[in-house]
Amino acid sequence: MPKNKKGEGFHSAAGLIRYFDSEDEKALKVNPWFVVAMCITASVVVMVLGAFYPT
Repeated sequence: MPKNKKGEGFHSAAGLIRYFDSEDEKALKVNPWFVVAMCITASVVVMVLGAFYPT
């Protein structure tokens, strides 16, 4: 039976951690609620257009 090695993290997450550690101060900062509101708005627009212009 193979031994379980402890202390090893996920190797795929290592690049993400390094990426988010070097956050740029000039980057566009968007409120998460704004993103949610835009997704809901886009969904409503698509449903309304689908109701008015069925295929």
